[in-house]
Amino acid sequence: MGDLSDFQWGHIVGARLAGASVTATATLLGVSRAAISKVMMAYTNHGKTAERNGGRKPKLSERDRHTLKRIMSKNHRTTATKVTAELDIYLEDPVSTKTFRRELHQFYLHGRAAIAKPLITENSC
Repeated sequence: MGDLSDFQWGHIVGARLAGASVTATATLLGVSRAAISKVMMAYTNHGKTAERNGGRKPKLSERDRHTLKRIMSKNHRTTATKVTAELDIYLEDPVSTKTFRRELHQFYLHGRAAIAKPLITENSC
């Protein structure tokens, strides 16, 4: 279903609304009956005749993410502000510290420091 063009989506919906059966529509367009059913399900439930990916495009490309990983692997204790400044050297469009932190969270890297705990020995108990 993901490889169907908008034109094919329109054909499927048009053929089904004109009264063609699922099998006849699938044979006519050369797609599976399951694809026909999924397209019609999306049309009846959501009223859309094309599959659209909504939302904003990612700020960082895969190459930028790789650069970010490389910078973080050099010194993982650096502050977010310093790393963002270093990352901006490599980028065409500068990113905010919040964007930088959001990307780090996708790598499962969270800026959490360990809490200082007292040393417990046998004598202190």
